[in-house]
Amino acid sequence: QLLLVESGGGLVQPGGSLRLSCAPSGGAWNYHAVGWFHQAPGKEREVVSCISSSGRSANYADSVKGRFTISRDIAGKTVDLQMTSLKPEDTAVYYCVADLGLVVQPMCAGPRDWRLWGQGIQVTVSS
Repeated sequence: QLLLVESGGGLVQPGGSLRLSCAPSGGAWNYHAVGWFHQAPGKEREVVSCISSSGRSANYADSVKGRFTISRDIAGKTVDLQMTSLKPEDTAVYYCVADLGLVVQPMCAGPRDWRLWGQGIQVTVSS
């Protein structure tokens, strides 16, 4: 069974940067779209970004456009989320998601459409 493993979270000061990575375990994900969601305390899970299986198309939530960049490495082993200019409101648990056949345009699919979820990783933006 394909599992998703996140890494790279932690504590960072406002204005700082973090890079999250997601890697598959137990199988390949060459034909899967991949995305990131986050969930802040007391709030629902929200989409952050997603990328197509080819890596040629991506989408972002309005709140992170211009600050976050999603990428897929050439070997297809990881999907990274580079987060810059971090704000306290970015504090949340971040989840990597993946699924076959999902499109990422004109927007990322909602949380119910993604069948594979990582366990989540904490990102805290605080001084």
